[in-house]
Amino acid sequence: MINGIDRGPSHYDKRRTLTLPEWQQLGVPLLRAPREFVTELHRRHLPQPGTTVVAVLDAEHRMTASASFGVRPQFSDGWDHRNALLGHLRRVTPHDLKRISPNRTAVLLRCRDGGPDWTEQDGAWMWALRAAAELHGLRCGSYLTLTPAGWQSLGDGRRGRNPHSGSWTLGPVHTVTELPPRTPSDTRASRSAARTPMQTPTPPVPAPAEPQIAPVTSLDAIRALEPARDNRTVRRTGTR
Repeated sequence: MINGIDRGPSHYDKRRTLTLPEWQQLGVPLLRAPREFVTELHRRHLPQPGTTVVAVLDAEHRMTASASFGVRPQFSDGWDHRNALLGHLRRVTPHDLKRISPNRTAVLLRCRDGGPDWTEQDGAWMWALRAAAELHGLRCGSYLTLTPAGWQSLGDGRRGRNPHSGSWTLGPVHTVTELPPRTPSDTRASRSAARTPMQTPTPPVPAPAEPQIAPVTSLDAIRALEPARDNRTVRRTGTR
């Protein structure tokens, strides 16, 4: 710390990690219902391996805020993890630095591959959780892991099989890339036609009947049909 500004870690800093016995000596408050808490947190964020979820609990152990994020593999130091946790805590909830004693609790869930036992990275995240909670005016809470074997609360031995690190695949579809691929227009037209129920064709409306017109007969044809005339001269006699 130089002139009130955190310039980052230096080689003079002490080890930024916690062993499991050191974590147990901190006396972190236990979760009242860890199974229900982990299930609710998993339902909200569906964490994949490599995802960190930080949550804030009030005095009644109710979740008031949470955030999930991923950390680049090259960031493995506790100081980097502390900065990531502190940045997300500032985004989702106000600090309690003005309180005499912490009233809320910060809890961390790490979804990772490997076995359920404590690892060096777990120790770095434990140190980061304690430091970030202190800088934000919160109390340091439980540290949970989500592995292929299930969930576990490190330090108190409480664990369960579900959810586990692969349970996120059972969740609902959230991304556009997981939607069915688009089909060509002609295929869509044929599918839409197949889904449309068959309709009875409407009979065509008959055109109005036109008046009957007699064929035109020539004058010569009419004369040919008449009986032959007698060309003899008719003698007229006077009336008696």
